[in-house]
Amino acid sequence: MTMTRIGFYSGSFDPVTIGHTDVISRAARLVDMLVIGIGIHPAKAPMFTDAERVAMLEAETRPIAKATGTRFEIVTFDDLAIDAARRHGAIAIFRGLRDGTDFDYEMQMAGMNGVMAPDIQTVFVAASPGVRHIAANLVRQVAGMGGDISGFVSAGVAKRLRGKISRQK
Repeated sequence: MTMTRIGFYSGSFDPVTIGHTDVISRAARLVDMLVIGIGIHPAKAPMFTDAERVAMLEAETRPIAKATGTRFEIVTFDDLAIDAARRHGAIAIFRGLRDGTDFDYEMQMAGMNGVMAPDIQTVFVAASPGVRHIAANLVRQVAGMGGDISGFVSAGVAKRLRGKISRQK
């Protein structure tokens, strides 16, 4: 009997960027199933609803699933990521690293998570050079000011983002 290796990757995904999908596609090659957890925080007001973020991730992961053979599950959670990872049977939490600032923060989180759940490993995935500069909050700002976001998100996400911004105006 073979064990299914389950990984967990969390974020706000508001919106899903090509930086996110870079980490997702690389993490997918290491596990049989990747659970993508959308963090829901009552104090934060995301641009996209939970359902919209789930739909974006489902669309963005379809080609990755086809290319890698990895199964995906998209979930929301409103507690600690380590607890959500445990609930879904993850053996690893994947974290993307863009720069040294990310590394310092993520090392602290990995240490805390390691104490709370020593059986779940943190796996750092260095962002590919072409996407290291992408941050969802900056993508929202550029889009809100009418800038070209085609180098930061997929065409499908760009369409959703432009639609959301035009409805807010």
